[in-house]
Amino acid sequence: MTLYTNLNHVETAEQLGKIIQENENVMVCCGRMGPMCVPVYGIMEDLEKSGKYDHVKFYDMLFDSPEAGIIRNLPECRGFMGLPFTVYYKNGKVVKATSSIQNLDQITDILDDKFEN
Repeated sequence: MTLYTNLNHVETAEQLGKIIQENENVMVCCGRMGPMCVPVYGIMEDLEKSGKYDHVKFYDMLFDSPEAGIIRNLPECRGFMGLPFTVYYKNGKVVKATSSIQNLDQITDILDDKFEN
């Protein structure tokens, strides 16, 4: 199974660790190609292209991959029921996590709050 998005894909837990270690601000959407996930990927693609959030790195990760346990098992994601799990990392630490569909305003509010320029 593959995520058919224009985002950079995280394939392994090791790769995710390296990404969050090397980049100050990272947003990872962990999901499937389903109706709650696809709109979030689309918003992330638009934000990445807009240039307004050049200080944020946007990635997706396939929820069903064994490697995605690194996100599924986060304490911040405990109790999440709906996909996608979206996790925001700043300086290697989780600063926010959401589940289920999010709209543009919800996402940009988090980006603006957690990843100020």
